[in-house]
Amino acid sequence: QVQLVESGGGLVQPGGSLRLSCAAAGSIFSINNMGWFRQAPGKEREFVASISRDSGDSYYVDSVKGRFTISRDNAKHTVSLQMNSLKPEDTAAYYCAASSFVGTTAVRSDFHYWGQGTQVTVSS
Repeated sequence: QVQLVESGGGLVQPGGSLRLSCAAAGSIFSINNMGWFRQAPGKEREFVASISRDSGDSYYVDSVKGRFTISRDNAKHTVSLQMNSLKPEDTAAYYCAASSFVGTTAVRSDFHYWGQGTQVTVSS
């Protein structure tokens, strides 16, 4: 089993920045890919970004490219999401996810472990 704990959510004005972090514990040797998803009220949970443990390759949904950056620290078993130029439409609960999938993936079903989520609200 893998446990994921997110932190860093909050309220920010449009154009502002937030940094989300996720710490993994447990059977972390099985994790090859980590990512972030988000879910707004009344909407499906959607992929945001993912990163491969071995190659460091990252993948983003088009709506956040150029604004969000995913990174990971394999020694500390953490993954972070730096979010800049935030927009009201970025408002959602953000979930950290981990997968044994080798490479990068945006497919929700490839991720087997999930955090509890952290709320991000972008509003003036």
